[in-house]
Amino acid sequence: MSKVVIMDHPLIQHKIGYIRRTETGTKDFRQTIGEIATLICYEATRNLPLTEVEITTPICKTTVKELQGKKMAIVPILRAGLGMVDGMLNLIPAAKVGHIGLYRDPETLEPVEYYCKLPADCAEREVFVVDPMLATGGSSAAAIRMLKEKGCKKIHFMCIIAAPEGIARMQKEHPDVDLYVGALDEKLNDHGYIVPGLGDAGDRIFGTK
Repeated sequence: MSKVVIMDHPLIQHKIGYIRRTETGTKDFRQTIGEIATLICYEATRNLPLTEVEITTPICKTTVKELQGKKMAIVPILRAGLGMVDGMLNLIPAAKVGHIGLYRDPETLEPVEYYCKLPADCAEREVFVVDPMLATGGSSAAAIRMLKEKGCKKIHFMCIIAAPEGIARMQKEHPDVDLYVGALDEKLNDHGYIVPGLGDAGDRIFGTK
């Protein structure tokens, strides 16, 4: 079964409380989403494999640790996932970025694909799929299924707020994918929105409400 890590860092909790507020405007919402993504990324990369290399400091030769392979990819689920990319690139600037476009059918609540562009060597990389909200889990599960079909094996998922229903679906469909979650909320409402949540993350990031 996949590992589910719910963040308990005070800074993450404080910033999530800020973006939940109705009165938080687009500029501050977007900036804070990026800051939260940086902090969650720090935790999500904790177990990346390291290797030892010999280097020369100004004083002498020594052995240091560096990331093994150093190949990472960030794959946001469009469009809201874009709000998390820059915050992650602050930590791993050499990562390549792919994009998966999915929208949720308002009747069935199931995901429909409209775009997919990934790095050519994505299958060889540690892939971090990102989306601020894990609600029903449909879009996230579909995005990961697309990545697996393209040969990706090392996949991690990051979100800022999740519902129990979304986590359950991800664990059922992708038990090999670890989940890194900023906050676990109570439930979904009848419209598939997270309660208490923060509304529509895409609308609030891009000011399209």
